[in-house]
Amino acid sequence: MGYNIGAGQKDRAKHLFTYLLLTEAAVGAVATLIAELFPGQLIGIFGAADESSYYTGFAVKAFRIYLCMMTLACVNKGTFIYLQSLGKALASTLLSMVREVLFGVGFALLLPLFFGLDGVLYSMPVSDVLTFVIAAVLIRRTYKELSTDAAGK
Repeated sequence: MGYNIGAGQKDRAKHLFTYLLLTEAAVGAVATLIAELFPGQLIGIFGAADESSYYTGFAVKAFRIYLCMMTLACVNKGTFIYLQSLGKALASTLLSMVREVLFGVGFALLLPLFFGLDGVLYSMPVSDVLTFVIAAVLIRRTYKELSTDAAGK
């Protein structure tokens, strides 16, 4: 990325950003499908196959809820990385911190007050959706900057 930006190849950088976002979404979609379709098998990897049905039932529910927005989480992570590669470390760090600390911790503490234990499980998917909304604004802004710079060279 740095080479393309340094060489004034903004259109190439934009193309790479698109490729990154699409690839992240595809990987996230596959991971989401695996987590949603095979939660029992994934839990078994961690040695929990012989646990009680209550434990296994809760673990399956937790996997399915907590990981249901992995597609957006992957796109968010790709956005963090891309912003860093553009030298926008502050925007990348702030977006990451908003997801992990403000939304992640905040919703893990807040949602259980209204939804009990399910609130904890839904805290990360809610965080991923809200982070994606912010990331989408940054993605759009980055595309505009790369288009403007590419047109003006």
